[in-house]
Amino acid sequence: MVFLGTVELSYAQDLNKDFKWPESKKAAVCLTFDDGQDSHLDNAIPLLDSFNVKATFYCPGNKEPLYNRISEWRMIVENGHELGNHSLFHPCDGTRFDWVKPEYDLNRYTLEQMRMELYTANTLLKAVDGKSDRTYGYTCSDYKVQGDTSIVDVVKQLFAAGRSDGPIPESMENVDIHFMPSWCVESHTGKELIDYVKEARKNGTIATFMFHSVGGGYLNVSNEALLELLIYLKENEQDYWVDTFYNVTKYIAEQSGSAE
Repeated sequence: MVFLGTVELSYAQDLNKDFKWPESKKAAVCLTFDDGQDSHLDNAIPLLDSFNVKATFYCPGNKEPLYNRISEWRMIVENGHELGNHSLFHPCDGTRFDWVKPEYDLNRYTLEQMRMELYTANTLLKAVDGKSDRTYGYTCSDYKVQGDTSIVDVVKQLFAAGRSDGPIPESMENVDIHFMPSWCVESHTGKELIDYVKEARKNGTIATFMFHSVGGGYLNVSNEALLELLIYLKENEQDYWVDTFYNVTKYIAEQSGSAE
């Protein structure tokens, strides 16, 4: 078993021979939270701050918690967290989800309409945190309008990076920071969350979590599961670089020579 682990580590090192994480870390971990929820401020932030872990919060412009608690969102950014763009109205592919309103169906959006919505959301968020550079979380992980027109080039124009969905990269070679895979968590246990970051460590790559509700709600992660993950990351901090999606993807861009 030890020999197998050694072989796996050697294989990962070979695939990533030209890529190194800072401070000799073995993998990066990004904790991202979608939809600008009260549970993020009430449950996630206190847990994260107790471990001094910085995370990314993707907040649509039309969310009541953004309007009602704007000073708190501003404060978390001042404390090192990231406020990411998640559009204004959270449009999604209406053929995939029956809860999508016709006016927010990406199949009815033009590319220019999507570009202007994302640009306007950036303006709104800049009014909150004063920042001009940020990342985007693809809504519902959808990346096409009018059925088959990709918005990825628009995301590359407007954002430092973009988070989509998909499996953990097997290597850092050819990782696209504007279409970064992530895992949508739904009622998973702490052990399952830990196993996910262990896979990234084995590969020498990056584990990006897509959380929604914390401590109760849709696509929920329990407080206990999140706490278990944070304890593990703290106990193994020599192996994992845990930071905002912006900071990690900026580092990847610099290492790959694609940073502007």
